[in-house]
Amino acid sequence: MVQSYLRLAINQPGLCRALPACFWPRALPDGFWPRALPDGFWPRALPDGFWPRALPDGFWPRALPDGFWPRALPDGFWPRALHAGFWLRALQDWKLANVVPIYKKGSREESGNYRPVSLPSVVGKLMETMLKERIVEHLKTHRLQDQKQHGFTSGRSCQTNLIDFFDWVTKIIDTGGAVDIAYLDFSKAFDTVPHRRLINKLQSLSLDSNIVEWIRQWLSDRQQRVVVNGVYSAQGLVTSGVPQGLVLGPILFNIFISDIAEGINGKVCLFADDTKICNRVDVPGGISQMTNDLGKLKKWSELWQLSFNVDKCKIMHLGRKNPWAEYRIFDTVLTSTSEERDLGVIISEDLRVSSQCNRAAGNASRMLGCVGRGISSRKREVLMPLYRALVRPHLEYCVQYWRPYLQKHIDTLEFREGLLKWCTA
Repeated sequence: MVQSYLRLAINQPGLCRALPACFWPRALPDGFWPRALPDGFWPRALPDGFWPRALPDGFWPRALPDGFWPRALPDGFWPRALHAGFWLRALQDWKLANVVPIYKKGSREESGNYRPVSLPSVVGKLMETMLKERIVEHLKTHRLQDQKQHGFTSGRSCQTNLIDFFDWVTKIIDTGGAVDIAYLDFSKAFDTVPHRRLINKLQSLSLDSNIVEWIRQWLSDRQQRVVVNGVYSAQGLVTSGVPQGLVLGPILFNIFISDIAEGINGKVCLFADDTKICNRVDVPGGISQMTNDLGKLKKWSELWQLSFNVDKCKIMHLGRKNPWAEYRIFDTVLTSTSEERDLGVIISEDLRVSSQCNRAAGNASRMLGCVGRGISSRKREVLMPLYRALVRPHLEYCVQYWRPYLQKHIDTLEFREGLLKWCTA
């Protein structure tokens, strides 16, 4: 009966949509498919590109409950399918993606102030997830993970990046020293990663050849179109970059940028493409060491074709004995700054947290005002979940790093918390 239905479903794809969501998990007992179907049935039974044509966009997320695939497929199914080469042929249907622009900051009229996020096939993302697990396991087993990278890494975050970096800085400042910090910004880092150089780095890590070949096929001949307010642009060929919005994108970018700090003498910390480097400059040779480190970063960017956005690169001078030296990248003098937003936290040249406290308190007050104006109820059970979800994150973001120590700053933050008690009184 089931085989007859499958043959009918293949000839009439619309019949799949006639069944309610989650029909198969309820209708069939656990482990039915592995017993009922011989090994390799699906690759032989279904023509290339069947699923993308047979099912509408968004069908799988609605139709399949959490955990369906692990129950429906036997252990080791995906590795066997990968080696069989079936998914390499199916890749062609997964290379088509819609790109949605997400606003970041600045003028909304400029296209450069939007982040392009790719929305690819859901089934393809499942395959990416399994490959990512294999790659991460390989990196951990062979200790190939970059210890300076805090982005998209298990157990690390913006908070660990700030604490690790500024713990080194404050130790020098506390002894009366001076340091220079260079905040470096790449120009469209994720979108300009050269594919051939990325594949070469993957091969140098001794990854499984099938995985490397899958990624090579997955990156080549990709096409995408921009979607804004339901209007679609024409399809365009993607010749470089790791698409943002995919599962493998972040881990591939981390691998590509993992050797950027080789040969650097100063302190380096990364969060994805956000890079900062620091050197002590009140000692003999300190300024020349900082200049040499910036020169090495310039050579790396030229070698691996990942260019800096020099206009957004900044220098911050810390310490009373700082000589306020001038630094260049590509013959352009880096702009000095007294205050810089580092991973969402405002860093000032005197390392005080007043600006960050005022900003956090202001954002929390505005959000609390929005909640108060939008929600008529003043019951505690209504307001408290909104407060925890929308207001407290502004007050507590990376607070372990910048926590206030002056009473006036503590009072500023606690006053915002007191507003909630007033609202619920």
